[in-house]
Amino acid sequence: MATSESPKDVSFSQGIRMMFYAMKPNETSFPNLDEVPDYVKQATPFFISLMLLELVLGWILKGKLAVRVDDALTSISAGILSRLPMLFFRSIEFSTYIYVWEKYRLFNLPWDSPWTWHLTFLGVDLGYYWFHRMAHEVNIMWAAHQTHHSSEAYNLSTALRQSALQVYTSWIFYCPLALIIPPPVYAVHLQFNLLYQFWIHTEVIENLGPLELILNTPSHHRVHHGRNRYCIDKNFAGTLIIWDRIFGTFEAENEKVSYGLTHPINTFEPLKVQFHHMHYIWTTFWITPGLWNKLSVIFKGPGWSPGKPRLGLLEEIPEVTGKEVPYATHVSGSLQLYALVQFALMLGFYEDTFADKDALSQATLLLRSGYIILTLTSIGFLMEQRPQAAILETFRCSVFLMLYWLNYLKPFIPSWTHTFEALKMVRDRLCTSLLQNFAWDLQKAG
Repeated sequence: MATSESPKDVSFSQGIRMMFYAMKPNETSFPNLDEVPDYVKQATPFFISLMLLELVLGWILKGKLAVRVDDALTSISAGILSRLPMLFFRSIEFSTYIYVWEKYRLFNLPWDSPWTWHLTFLGVDLGYYWFHRMAHEVNIMWAAHQTHHSSEAYNLSTALRQSALQVYTSWIFYCPLALIIPPPVYAVHLQFNLLYQFWIHTEVIENLGPLELILNTPSHHRVHHGRNRYCIDKNFAGTLIIWDRIFGTFEAENEKVSYGLTHPINTFEPLKVQFHHMHYIWTTFWITPGLWNKLSVIFKGPGWSPGKPRLGLLEEIPEVTGKEVPYATHVSGSLQLYALVQFALMLGFYEDTFADKDALSQATLLLRSGYIILTLTSIGFLMEQRPQAAILETFRCSVFLMLYWLNYLKPFIPSWTHTFEALKMVRDRLCTSLLQNFAWDLQKAG
């Protein structure tokens, strides 16, 4: 897709409209994949603006902030982890699609036809519905998708809580489109389908009237994120709720929704949020007797066990009493501020790394990715007030200095460059002095 320097950067008006899938075919049709803008990357300022707007409206309408620092940082951390693999290779969703298109396409639909554009809109949305449904009904796919459901809050930051593993199965459901839909048209709609789902992660918007009949809305998606029994495996839609109505998985919002996993994981550690269910499957696989049962652990529903239906038993899901208290830690305001500052600085390195990825070596990308993961893990430890948090944070700061001195990182704030250059000079003089003393000692010994 197009780079950030491309002339295909979106205007402010387009930026607003792309968040709501309101772009026109004639402004989002491209002959080549390389000309397709990276809409998701360009949506970053709109993500931030909408989250700030949600904070203000939540305070005005409900008298409270819609976001907790610990939960929001964990959600954004998950989104960052999900995108790090893109530093090293093209998304498998595009690679497999292009392969099928080049080898097996049946015929070419015109890339600049409004009919092709609207057909792709429907095709991508239907593909997403079936992927999303299977991600809830197949345990190995749920191991990836559960990351998105692990938050016990429901706000716009929750939309960013994405899985690092999910993309390795989602591509299967879009491949049939590659038989007839040109890759540039697919690339546009795959991004718009994702962006549309950002704004529906909110409690600020209650009901949209007649639009509730056709579109996936905040009300419908709140049900999907609920752990109430009536919410389980409902409302899988991406953009159009009609798929749920057609295939019998629709459920309207009625009683108050309690969010999160049916068995909360109670952690802000980003790697555990991503991979804990994979560990559960691995453990369960080995203790379950019989080859067929072992395979069922992987390919049947998350609630399955020997003797139960494919998707498990609904009555075994814990009842919601309304007295559930979301997992939270009582971290001091100063520690929260420290975590926010470190997180903001890390975001700067993250954005800088993606902006310069074509110019950076694989070793630099690998070291930067490792540092980003280390930073997110350390912040998670701080939020949970782990006993090892101080040691890990000290180690992280030491790693930062080492990577800077080796020219693998640079300060996000330009004015800090002089400070770090001064430290570098001190380091060089110390090293020179030590080497000179060492050489002198060798001469004396000789």
